[in-house]
Amino acid sequence: MDKTIKIILEIQNAKSICFNRGFEILLYCTQLLSQHSEEAESDARKICIHVLDNWEKFDKNLSKIWADLIETLGFYPYIQKNSSDLKIMSFADDVRMSYFRSEFLQDTYLHKEQKKISNFLIQGKNVVASAPTSFGKSLLIEEIIASKKYKNIVIIQPTLALLDETRMKLRKYKDDYKIVVRTSQRYSENKRNLFLLTAERVMEYEPLPKIDFLIIDEFYKLSLKRNDERADILNNAFLKIVNNFHSKFYFLGPNIDGITSDFAEKYNAIFYKSDFSLVDCNVIDKSNSIDWNNSNKKIDQDKCKLLCSLLDKLQNEQTLIYCSTPARARRMAKIYLEHLQNIERKKGRKLPLVEWIDKNISSEWSLSKELQYGIAVHDGSLQKHIGTSIIKYFNAGNLNCIFCTSTIIEGVNTSAKNVILFDEKKGSKYIDFFDYSNIKGRSGRMMEHYVGRIFNFCHIPKQESVIIDIPFYEQNPKTITDEILINIEKEDVKCEVRDRYDMVTAIPKNLLYIIKKNGVSIAGQIRIYNELLKTIEVDKNLKNIQWSQLPTWNQMEYILKLAENNLFDFQHKRGVFSVRQLTRFLNMYTRKKNIMDIVEDIFDSKNKNVKKLTKERKQKNFDEAIETAFHI
Repeated sequence: MDKTIKIILEIQNAKSICFNRGFEILLYCTQLLSQHSEEAESDARKICIHVLDNWEKFDKNLSKIWADLIETLGFYPYIQKNSSDLKIMSFADDVRMSYFRSEFLQDTYLHKEQKKISNFLIQGKNVVASAPTSFGKSLLIEEIIASKKYKNIVIIQPTLALLDETRMKLRKYKDDYKIVVRTSQRYSENKRNLFLLTAERVMEYEPLPKIDFLIIDEFYKLSLKRNDERADILNNAFLKIVNNFHSKFYFLGPNIDGITSDFAEKYNAIFYKSDFSLVDCNVIDKSNSIDWNNSNKKIDQDKCKLLCSLLDKLQNEQTLIYCSTPARARRMAKIYLEHLQNIERKKGRKLPLVEWIDKNISSEWSLSKELQYGIAVHDGSLQKHIGTSIIKYFNAGNLNCIFCTSTIIEGVNTSAKNVILFDEKKGSKYIDFFDYSNIKGRSGRMMEHYVGRIFNFCHIPKQESVIIDIPFYEQNPKTITDEILINIEKEDVKCEVRDRYDMVTAIPKNLLYIIKKNGVSIAGQIRIYNELLKTIEVDKNLKNIQWSQLPTWNQMEYILKLAENNLFDFQHKRGVFSVRQLTRFLNMYTRKKNIMDIVEDIFDSKNKNVKKLTKERKQKNFDEAIETAFHI
């Protein structure tokens, strides 16, 4: 076994570590640092993180020497946090640390790698930063804002949940910036502006002022290789801002080994990759407890038993359980709820959200019952305020575990100490090592947990290098979409795609502007445009495409048919099977503004053809009706 791993296990398992053994570990860490290699320094960091996590086990006569080593590693936030224990008191210590004190954030110290990126950003350089989830990349966003260096800043994040979290964190700057979170808000002419938007809202927002600085969080979503359906719109948002305003930018994301060749040179950007972290993660393999030769049903049953047993042991620690789909997350949450009820575990205190759900939705919804036992489910279909409340309760320690999908892994910061990789898929596709690293990175959190844990209930994907393509710059003829190509400036179009570019831009100027702004299928929009022309010729009153109040049934159905025939397929999209059905739901909701009407309608239709409606089946149908209605 590797010596570093042996020492870490010794630190974790020992009741106490005597002076001599502590000094030997110190000496080993010093020897690692003297090798001046990234791998050796990483090992020294891991050991020191575990020392801090088990500080009470070490002889206090070594505190000053440990402090010197921890300072050498650049752990300045932890030195500040533990200054009394580490005995950082001298004037010389304070002078050295002062370099790492943020110039703009009160009582905040940066670790040594954060300080390097901070220096680049404050100097006005463009930065593409790849670092672990626990690196603290988002702290640098706040430092840029607190510096007041830029008048107009746009922050693009992939989810509304993450944007809402950022808004809450940055509202302390409302006196210095007008914070814009909706396209209906106008920016201020007289003060600084901070735009917190998804890529779609960036494209919709008109007119933007001159943007001085652009931040793209989770920048790997630019890549077409990651099969993210929103990659086109994110590429176009970058082009809209940087090409129009020559803005400075900061990209941040985890676990990236490289980006499209020459992109950094064209935009005078620094690609900064670091594996520096103030949090370590213990990997516990549970997959070896499962007989993978069994049927899928038996494997699932064995995994569920293993899961319930593990969660019982982790009941006082915040734990995320990653599941492949929303349906899987909900099913596993119900299984654990039934387990707790069977062992007669006491309920926790009743949360305000439970009272709200009981009053406005139903006390029979499984989520209401689960919350009372410290369990929650989190996926993209939940109403925004429910999802936000769940994260808030979890971070405050009022919930023990959240059964989640990739929405929480990619889009929300939590205080989870543990992550359980229950499934090895994201939707119907197997996760790759990049996905696995992102999931693993959600365990532990800087300044809250020194050490996180990931429990693998399935096999770890093979490690591969991740190079992120930048489609608008790379312009690969085989992969670039017309929706990105149409937004590239003519002088920047490469000869390999020039003919395609000329074809998609040979559209009347006003129509081209609308098509670019919408950001969806160009061919589909052209077909809609031609269909509208025909409608105008036949129907002089324009009754199906023009209204000033709520549209009628026929008007709704006409517009939705245009969308389905030319942009996307409604069928089998989580409860919507036809345009007519969606029209009915939309008509029902716009008239009454009560989602429970849709819930009851779906619930009744599910029960109609069931010969024997058991209590369990009725509960399942009711839960699915609520979740389908929310999704719609």
